[in-house]
Amino acid sequence: MQPDFVVDHRCKSYPLTAAPMQASQLAARGWNVLRDDLPYPLAVIRRSALEHNARWMQDYAARRNIQFAPHGKTTMSPQLFDMQLKGGAWGLTFATIYQLSVGVEAGMRRAIIANQVVAPADLDGLDALLARHSDLRVWFLVDSIAQLRCIEDWAKARGSQRAFDVLIEVGIPGQRTGVRTLEEAVALAQAVHASPAARLGGIECYEGGLAQCNSAHDVPAVAEMVHRVVDIAKACDAQGLLPDAQPILSAGGSAIFDLVVPLLQGAGLSRSFMGVLRSGCYITHDHGNYQRLLKLVEQREGLQDSLQAALEVWSVVQSVPEPGLALLTCGRRDISYDLEMPSVQRLAVRGSTTAQAAPAGWKISALNDQHAYLRFDPTQGAPAVGDRVSLGISHPCTTFDKWRWIAVVDDAWNLVDAIETRF
Repeated sequence: MQPDFVVDHRCKSYPLTAAPMQASQLAARGWNVLRDDLPYPLAVIRRSALEHNARWMQDYAARRNIQFAPHGKTTMSPQLFDMQLKGGAWGLTFATIYQLSVGVEAGMRRAIIANQVVAPADLDGLDALLARHSDLRVWFLVDSIAQLRCIEDWAKARGSQRAFDVLIEVGIPGQRTGVRTLEEAVALAQAVHASPAARLGGIECYEGGLAQCNSAHDVPAVAEMVHRVVDIAKACDAQGLLPDAQPILSAGGSAIFDLVVPLLQGAGLSRSFMGVLRSGCYITHDHGNYQRLLKLVEQREGLQDSLQAALEVWSVVQSVPEPGLALLTCGRRDISYDLEMPSVQRLAVRGSTTAQAAPAGWKISALNDQHAYLRFDPTQGAPAVGDRVSLGISHPCTTFDKWRWIAVVDDAWNLVDAIETRF
C-alpha cells in the first residue's frame, strides 16, 4: 500500500527486538500472528475482506449512478485513502480541518467537510490549504446565519476575498446539527447567496441518526427526511440560489445508506444534481452494529453478497482465575467499546498456528484499561492460559484511533503489509 511509512518500537505491538522498517518490508519478514511473532494485543485487518469491501461499495455507488466520497474520519489512514481514491472515489469526507489536511497530504483534491466550520483558526487552516493547492475543492456545512456571520467576520478581520464553498445542512429535530425547517433553509440560502464570504454549492443531510435497525421504522423515517430535503432543494432552485453548474446533494453513513439513494439520484427534482454518498465504516465493516444493520440493507436491496468484517484484535489468555472467567490482554486502550462490548470471534489454542470459531457461548462482559473479561460455561470447556482469542468490534472508528499502525494479514494470518493512522 502507498504511501509507505516506518514502523518501529514506538508503535504498540511492534516487536521490541525488531529493527525499524518500512511497512512495505514487513511481508519479507515472514511474521505470522499465530506463531506469536508479534506481541499482544494486536489489531489486524484481513486483506481479502478489506479489498472486497473497497470494491463492493464503489461498485454499489457506480451501479446507482452516484458519486462516492468515503468518510476519512473512520480510519484516518493515508494508505486506505490512497486505496479508496485509486479505486474510483470522487473524493473524501472529513469532520475537521486537521483531518482534511491528512487527506490533502495523501493526494485527495475533492472533499466534503461534513461539519460546520466556525473558528477563525480553522478558517485560517482551510484558507491556507486552498491557497497552497490550486486544484483543491472543499465544501463544508452551514446551518445558521450566525455561523455565516462568523465566516464573514473572519474575512473582514483577515482582509480576505475568499468565498468558501458551502452546503446547507438539513438536520433532524432533537438530534445533531442542521436547519430544521424549509423556511430556515431558504433564509440561510438567501443569506449565503448575498454573502461575499461564502458560495452555495448544494444541500446535505445525514440520515444515520434515524436508524433503529427496524425497516418498518427506518424506511418511512428516511423517506420523510428525503422529502424535506427535496422540498428545500426545489425552493432554493426556484429562487435561483443554487449554482448554475450541477449542485451537490450529499447524504449517507454506513447504516441505512440504501434509503437515501433515491435522493442522491435526484428523484422528484426537475434539474440535474450530483449525488454524493459518504459512507465510512464500510471499509472494514464490523461484527456488531453495522453487521445487523447491513442484513436489513441486504433484504431491502435483494443483495446476494455484501460487506465483510475485516478488523479484529488478537489477544492472549493471561489468567483463568476461577471457573467461568478468563482475562484477556486486551482492554479499552485497544478496542472499541462505545456502542457495545467486543464479540469473541476465534480461538487459537496455545502452540497451534490455525484458528477456529470460538464457542458460541463465550462473551466479553467488561473491559478495563488493559483487560477483557471473557465469560464462559466451564462445563462446555474452558480457554487455557496462553491460548489466543480474537475479538470482533462494533463500530470500527474507535478501534482505529487506538493504534498508530495496524497489521494487514492474509487469510493464513501472515503479515503482508500495514497501515498507519493519523489521529
